[in-house]
Amino acid sequence: MHALTLASFLFFTGLVAFVTWRITRRDDHRSTSGYFLAGRTLTFPLIAASMLMTNLSTEQMVGLNGSAFTDGLSVMAWEVIAVIALLALALFFLPRFLKSGIATLPQLLAIRFDTGTQLIANVIFLIAYAVVLLPIILYSGAIGLQGMLDLQGLTGIESNTALLWATVWAVGLIGAVYALFGGLRTVAVSDTLNGVGLLIGGFVIVYFGLQAVSGGTGVMEGWNILKESDPSKFNSMGGPEQQVPFSTIFTGVLLLHLFYWTTNQQIIQRTFAAKNLAEGQKGVLLTGFLKLLGPLYLVLPGIIAYHLYADQGIRADEAYGHLVFNVLPPYLTGFFAAVMVGAILSSFNSALNSTTTIFSLGIYKGVLKKDATEEQVVKSGKVFGWIMAITTMIIAPLLAGQDSLFGYLQKMNAIYFIPILAVVLVGLLPKRVPPMAAKGALVGGCLLIAAGYFVPPFNKLPMVMHEFHFVAAVFVLLVAVMLVIGKLRPRATGWVQEDSGDVDLTPWKGAVPTGIVLVVLVVIMYASFAGG
Repeated sequence: MHALTLASFLFFTGLVAFVTWRITRRDDHRSTSGYFLAGRTLTFPLIAASMLMTNLSTEQMVGLNGSAFTDGLSVMAWEVIAVIALLALALFFLPRFLKSGIATLPQLLAIRFDTGTQLIANVIFLIAYAVVLLPIILYSGAIGLQGMLDLQGLTGIESNTALLWATVWAVGLIGAVYALFGGLRTVAVSDTLNGVGLLIGGFVIVYFGLQAVSGGTGVMEGWNILKESDPSKFNSMGGPEQQVPFSTIFTGVLLLHLFYWTTNQQIIQRTFAAKNLAEGQKGVLLTGFLKLLGPLYLVLPGIIAYHLYADQGIRADEAYGHLVFNVLPPYLTGFFAAVMVGAILSSFNSALNSTTTIFSLGIYKGVLKKDATEEQVVKSGKVFGWIMAITTMIIAPLLAGQDSLFGYLQKMNAIYFIPILAVVLVGLLPKRVPPMAAKGALVGGCLLIAAGYFVPPFNKLPMVMHEFHFVAAVFVLLVAVMLVIGKLRPRATGWVQEDSGDVDLTPWKGAVPTGIVLVVLVVIMYASFAGG
C-alpha cells in the first residue's frame, strides 16, 4: 500500500515539474519584468488558476476543513464572501493598479504618498510573511502530508517532532527552488497544472467521503445521512459562539477579504502581470466563480470527517488528512498528496516570490543600491529569498499546538491586513491626505491591533466585542484619523494619478454583468442554508 501510494505521489509531482520546465525553460529570468512580472504576459486562465492555487494551500485545505469539523457550514464565509472582494478588485482596484504600472503594492504608496510610506509597508509585508504566512503554509502542509501518506509508517521516524521538522524542510526546499530559480511565470504555470489536479482531487475526496458515510449505498444517500444526523452543521448563519458569527461577515470578515484579495502582494502580483486590464478582470472574476465551489471541497469534507471520526478523539486540524488516508484507494492517495504538495508549493513559492519582489525592488533597489542593474536586482532577490526560506523553515515547526490553525492565521493576518487596506483605500479616494497620515496609520494600526490581542489591559477589548468587530472598529478609526489629518494638514496640491502606459486599460465589457451574477449567487448560497 505504501509503495503504490509513494509511486503515484512521485509520478504526479515529477510530471508537474517536468511540464512546467518544458513550458518555461526559455522564459526571461534575467530582467526584473520577466522574473517578477512574467513579462506582463499572463492571460485570464493563468491568472485565475494562479490566484486560486496561491490561495488554496494547506492552511485552507487542512485548516478550513478543520474549522468545518468544529463549526460546520458557517465557516464557508472564508470562501463565499471572497467573491465580493474579488469584484472590488476587478472593478475598482485593478484599473488603478495597472494604470500606475506597479510591480508591488508598496510602489503605489510611494507614488501616492512618499518613499517613507513605501519603506514602512515593505517592512510590514516582509515581517508578516516571514513570521506568519510562510511558516503557517509549511506547518499546515507538513501536518496534512503526515496524515495522508502515513509518513510515520512510511519513513520509520517515530518521533513526531523529528518527522515534522523533516517534512517542513523537504517541502520548503522544493518550494524555494520553484520560486527562486523560475520566477513568476514558472509559479503561474505550475499553479495551473496543480490547480486542475486539486479541483479533481477535491471532488474525488467528497465522492469517496459521502460513499463512506452511506456505507457504499450512494453519494446522495450519504448527503441525506449527513444532513439528518446533524442538521446544525449545515447552517450558513454562524452563531455567536462560533468562529464566524453571521454578523461579523459585514465587518471584520469582509475587511479581511478585501485586504487579502485587493491589496495582498502575494495574491495581486498575478494581476500586475496581466497582459491587459480586460484579461486581468476576466481572470479575477473567473477566480470568483471558482471560489463559489470552494465549500464543496474546503468545508464539506470537514463535516464528513466529523460524522465519521468525531468519537475517535481526532483533532480538528488532523481531520482532513485522516479522511483522505482512510477513504481513498492507495493510488489516489498518492495522487492527491502530490496535488496537496503542489498546493503547498504554490502558496509557499508565491509568497516567497512576492517577498523577493518587495525586497529587491522596494528595499535593495529603492534604498540600499539605487544604481543597481537589472541582474543585480534579480540576484539580490534570489539571495534574500533563500535567507527568508531558511528562516521560515526554522519557525514553522514551532507553531505546533495551535487549537485552530485557520483561526490563528486570520487573527495574526488582521494585525497588518487592516492598516494597509485603510491606507490604500484612503490613498486612492481622497486626494489631499498627506504622507504623515499614511505613516501614522500603518505603524499605529499594527501596534493597536497587536495590543488588542496580546497586551493587558487592551486585550480585553476583543472580549467585549468579537475580535472581527474589533478589527473593523480599528479600520474605521484609522480611516477617520487620516481624513481628519487630511483636513487639518492637507497636501499642498491634490494627487493626480498618471498613466504609466505599461498596460492597455480598456476594460472588459462583461465585467459588470458578471459581477452582478456573482453577487446574486452569493445571496442564493447563504439563503439556501439559512437555519440549517
